[in-house]
Amino acid sequence: MAEVESFQLDHTKVKAPYVRLAGTESHEKGSSLQKYDLRFLQPNYDAMPTAAVHTLEHLLATYLRDELTGIVDISPMGCRTGFYMIIWDEHDPKDIAAALTKVLEKVITTEHIPAVSALECGNYRDHSLFAAQEYAKIVVEAGLSDDPFRA
Repeated sequence: MAEVESFQLDHTKVKAPYVRLAGTESHEKGSSLQKYDLRFLQPNYDAMPTAAVHTLEHLLATYLRDELTGIVDISPMGCRTGFYMIIWDEHDPKDIAAALTKVLEKVITTEHIPAVSALECGNYRDHSLFAAQEYAKIVVEAGLSDDPFRA
């Protein structure tokens, strides 16, 4: 059975919020993908409600693509403490943290959630812009670290 990288992380030792390079996969033809852990809240201490996670997913999926090229996917963590981002090529965690901070600052002031109709979203009724903005404020005020073991 293959090991899951995130299951090897000691969740009792990390200090959220942070951006962590969780892995790089290289293809034999030279292309590479990176997986990032975009941790908003301290694991096993707090969790975002689903409406906040869902709205942040829509906002991050839209606004992070304006800041970073090559994003393949942004997905919420099942534990509801953050998101995973998969991106083409190799990036510096400091650059990812700077882009995420810029996007969260935009989230705090936005008045619109993208793609919230029944046509565009599989659970369009489960959103909260207010909650998403409150969690964005928490992360921005705390400051994003690019070292998961240092506040």
